[in-house]
Amino acid sequence: MASVTTESFFCPDEVSSEILTIPAPLFNRCRLLLTRSQYRHSFIPVRTMQFLAILDAKEIIFVDNQAYAVREGVGGRMILLAWRFIRGQERKILNDPVPITIVYYHESAREIQKRMIGEFNKALTLFESRRNEQNRHRISQVLPFRTD
Repeated sequence: MASVTTESFFCPDEVSSEILTIPAPLFNRCRLLLTRSQYRHSFIPVRTMQFLAILDAKEIIFVDNQAYAVREGVGGRMILLAWRFIRGQERKILNDPVPITIVYYHESAREIQKRMIGEFNKALTLFESRRNEQNRHRISQVLPFRTD
């Protein structure tokens, strides 16, 4: 049985938001990663920025590994930035950029956003290569299921 770790994250008040687009290949990679995951979320370390990206079907949140808070006896890391997928925005082709709402939860989040697309893309590449390497060493076997 696989062990499960529970992570807590704090969502501060929104500072500002705006609608921008992310490149289609980045969005498509995120969707593919989620469909291959056995869980509703995927955790992608963005080590070059000391952040953790948490993907789910509705958004990607970016938490600062250094910003930790405790409230009412529960500790967790602070969400500084979120990319929310806009529902109902159909793309005509898979190569169209994808509109998202970027939500800033800290004044420094705009500066973080400037680097995040490139660094997150690199982190996804590293995550995928390590996942492929782990899968390469898995051995499967098919056993007969006998009912006698």
